[in-house]
Amino acid sequence: MEIRMDFLDWLDQDTSMKILRCLEDPADLVRVSSVSRSWRHFVIANGLCKQLCLRMFPHFLRVECVIEPGCDIEKASEVGCSKFVEWETLKREHKVYAFLVQGCMSFPFGKCILDAISASSTDNYPEESIRNTVHQGDPIESRASYWSSKGQCDAAVPEKLVYKLVADICVITEINIQPFKAYFQRGSPVYSAMSVRFHMGHPIHPMGDPLGEPLDDSADDKFIWTYSSPEFPMAQESSLQNFRLPEPVVCIGGILQIELLGRVQRQEMDGLFYICVAQVQVKGRPLSPAFGVEMLGPSGKFILKAETCNPPNLPDEDSSYHGGNLHGRVDWEQIMNVLRGEGDFEYDWNSEDEVDDELAF
Repeated sequence: MEIRMDFLDWLDQDTSMKILRCLEDPADLVRVSSVSRSWRHFVIANGLCKQLCLRMFPHFLRVECVIEPGCDIEKASEVGCSKFVEWETLKREHKVYAFLVQGCMSFPFGKCILDAISASSTDNYPEESIRNTVHQGDPIESRASYWSSKGQCDAAVPEKLVYKLVADICVITEINIQPFKAYFQRGSPVYSAMSVRFHMGHPIHPMGDPLGEPLDDSADDKFIWTYSSPEFPMAQESSLQNFRLPEPVVCIGGILQIELLGRVQRQEMDGLFYICVAQVQVKGRPLSPAFGVEMLGPSGKFILKAETCNPPNLPDEDSSYHGGNLHGRVDWEQIMNVLRGEGDFEYDWNSEDEVDDELAF
């Protein structure tokens, strides 16, 4: 007679945790939680999906709590015993963090800028507005479309461009910037910066209408930057230059600042140094409408809102994740049905196996 056993019953908890922490794909943890009642309880009670998410994306360490539609945390804490409330919280986090980490890896990849907020200076407004870097002008028109800083005698004076992203949570992997080539000036000079650095964060206070007219303002007193990139050198050429971040960055709050450091080109007309940008692109994975955030003041902590358990649409054809392959394309409907408790993964079990009771080896 074949001997079968469940290793969770034979091993101590620390050893079992070390084994299951080797799983690096959230879909695998969801599969594990569907094997049996005891395995599901182990995965949920120990927050394995949450742990995986925080290991892969430590930006979510600032989550204060997780809520879903119809989830009233204050009301839930007043009803039932504390153990029941704690278990419901663990189940909610299991579902939300499993979907969250999968979304960070597999939601559709695309452009992430919604609009421009401000520039630290603008030479001729609105003709040379920062908005020109997002919304390209009509190619039929003869006038060039670009943003220009004010001129400076000191080539070390930086400039800062601030943009609103398409979602409050975006996983950003790369930023592209095209310096402007002034073909209408003698020698067609290129007004690039010497280098560039990126900051991401959130407003200190709720913003009124971020899509109003862009302002001349560095905006450092209006936002809290929770991420700052290394400094990248810029080439003095008018091509769209790619700046790939060292690792994917989860921007919580939906605000990006581009810091242009050092001026290269002096304008022959007035002898001042300028920086001009023709185009800005931000590439990544927006997590809306599945997820939203509610910032909790200057602390940087926030409430994570799981608005829906449905992905925006099927994962795109770009299966690369910041230069690497995804762990494998998953069946979204199957994964989410298991997380909702509406179905199981199908395994090639023998007919006598008790899937809901134990896993046989």
